[in-house]
Amino acid sequence: MSKPEPVADSARKRQSSIAGPLPPESDFWVFGYASLMWKPGFEFVEQQRGILRGFHRALCVYSHRHRGTLERPGLVMGLDRGGSCRGMAFRVAPEKVAETHAYLTEREQINRVYFEVYPNIRLEDGRAIRALAYVVDRSHRQYAGRLSHAEIIRLIEQGEGQSGACREYVLNTLHCIAAMGMTDHALDWLERALSAR
Repeated sequence: MSKPEPVADSARKRQSSIAGPLPPESDFWVFGYASLMWKPGFEFVEQQRGILRGFHRALCVYSHRHRGTLERPGLVMGLDRGGSCRGMAFRVAPEKVAETHAYLTEREQINRVYFEVYPNIRLEDGRAIRALAYVVDRSHRQYAGRLSHAEIIRLIEQGEGQSGACREYVLNTLHCIAAMGMTDHALDWLERALSAR
């Protein structure tokens, strides 16, 4: 049985997961790879499709609030190590940066399952930017890791939380990826599997 994490270490880890916005002299961009693509929830002045290398989109986070409960968890996306991810980057006006960052912290960091990072993103128009992105913390208790297709479907079908059904979240994300003219080969099977049920 593993020893419980010391309180001081646990608090330090939770605090370190919130990186804060980029310095004011930098443009503030947010990289969306799942619900942020189709429901950003904040004002932006520009959006561009972009690619993030070094991380891929995966259904790898147990949802205990937004798309599930502790007793009946759902499953949501996270950026996990390896590969690449195509998504949508949003540029936020300077006067809206603090407000936007506070909103995203409240929305995405309820249980600190993600680290806030600012990786390089290559935009569709060729520009290279840094953007706020949410990378899953593999040591967190809600990290699901790699699951079987059957278990993924089971969790999607059972999950329902404060923000609605897990199935709706997943299908909205898959439809958004397709509507943006992008592909995600790791998830190609999922829409067919859900539609067949």
